[in-house]
Amino acid sequence: MNEDIQAPEAVAVIGMAGRFPSAQNPDEFWQNLMAGKDGITRFPGRTEADGSKYVGARSMFENPDKFDATFFGIYPKEAELMDPQHRVFLECSWEALESAGYDPAAYPGMIGVYAGLSLNTYLLHNLGKGRELAKNYQVSEYQTMLGNDKDFLPVRVSYKLNLRGPSMTIQSACSTSLVAICQAATALLTYQCDMALTGGVSISFPQQRDYLFQEEGMVSPDGTCRAFDADAAGTVFGHGCGVVLLKRLSEAIADRDPILAVIKGWAVNNDGSDKIGFAAPGLKAQADVIALAQASAGVSPSEISYI
Repeated sequence: MNEDIQAPEAVAVIGMAGRFPSAQNPDEFWQNLMAGKDGITRFPGRTEADGSKYVGARSMFENPDKFDATFFGIYPKEAELMDPQHRVFLECSWEALESAGYDPAAYPGMIGVYAGLSLNTYLLHNLGKGRELAKNYQVSEYQTMLGNDKDFLPVRVSYKLNLRGPSMTIQSACSTSLVAICQAATALLTYQCDMALTGGVSISFPQQRDYLFQEEGMVSPDGTCRAFDADAAGTVFGHGCGVVLLKRLSEAIADRDPILAVIKGWAVNNDGSDKIGFAAPGLKAQADVIALAQASAGVSPSEISYI
């Protein structure tokens, strides 16, 4: 190879944190994977008089009410008003930085935050006051708004950890976390920031609730998810949080950071109307975006050994 020709810059994953069903961090999650533990909690379902079948299964999040408010300089009442999704993502953001060996107060560069979250059911089920809350949401319920509106998830992380890079909420339904990673990686390669925290969180309430099974629908008939299996029959919903810390690969190597993985290429597109329904996958668009990501990474399908 000509040493004067430099390879395209890539993005390194140098830190990682998360909360998962039956696992409080990525290491425990990996151990569960190796042991074949699915993490799904099962409880009695029910069958209605009309024959409707409700399956009692969900990947439940442990201790969503536990939060070290004092550590982050948050008053107890303020923490009580906050959506647990905000609390958990803040904790995991700190842990991702810590796992990479970085103190945000001492880091001279700009750290961005790109993240998304699920519908806030904590507000609906625990703090909701119906019309009165909606009417006064932006005035008398100001602290409630700050602790629950999806737009403030990344901004709170930036404020509490003194991060000065871009801080953006990314929302794209089921693809939110991966799209957030794509946006963070793009920001790094265009020098909008020097590191980026990115990921997503989804915790809904009440946690233990059954779901309605419908033939040809998307949920599992028996509360088991069989991914990439001939017997796959549907998914099981659950809760969790995942955050990664990204950095330009060349700088991660120069700074001797712990490099957990390398992102060489990425792409984002949309199905348009070329699919059977609004929530259905568009096969051609999915093939197109995979081809775009491979082209961005400079690899061909024959070079990929694991998916």
